[in-house]
Amino acid sequence: MFTGIIEEMGVVKTIDRNLQSIRLTLLAKTVLDDLEIGDSVTVNGVCTTATALIESGFTVDLSPETARVTTLGGLKAGDPVNLERAMRIMDRIGGHLVSGHVEGVGVIRDRKQEENAIILTIEAPSDILKYCIKKGSIAVDGVSLTINSLTDRSVTLSIIPHTAKVTTLGLKEIGAPVNLESDLIGKYVERLLGAGGQGPGVRQ
Repeated sequence: MFTGIIEEMGVVKTIDRNLQSIRLTLLAKTVLDDLEIGDSVTVNGVCTTATALIESGFTVDLSPETARVTTLGGLKAGDPVNLERAMRIMDRIGGHLVSGHVEGVGVIRDRKQEENAIILTIEAPSDILKYCIKKGSIAVDGVSLTINSLTDRSVTLSIIPHTAKVTTLGLKEIGAPVNLESDLIGKYVERLLGAGGQGPGVRQ
């Protein structure tokens, strides 16, 4: 589980592709502190597992499914990425509960400056938008953000200067794809209501 508060921007060092998988080698600094093989790290909002530690970095393996349904399959050497280690029980949850299980890819359709903030409008799949509410939470490339407004096709978000500086969202332009994960709470509520409030596998 993650909070959506990005710890640092890393950089893709190398990408090794074969018929079975993709291996990313990522340069980082902050997330290497106490990182061990097997630990979870989100890369642009995608929960991955550190498979090897190297000097000034670590590697992760992507399954074909992850490469297909997220933006990680399109990364290139030199690309910046948002990184966050898994939260600890005693941590403050500065953002919201983020699973790192990306549900789909959105596209930035508008970007404009409004005083100190960058306003992004992101076109999103309908099966993600149905769990979004005004002033609710959404994770964009792993960044926990508040929804300013939404339509049946998009969400609009404000990126404050700090977020623009320390995450890749400050670098994203119109047309850029982004990983999206809606808030967990709505999905669990829907599941419970759909089962008559009893949840799956419960019989009277």
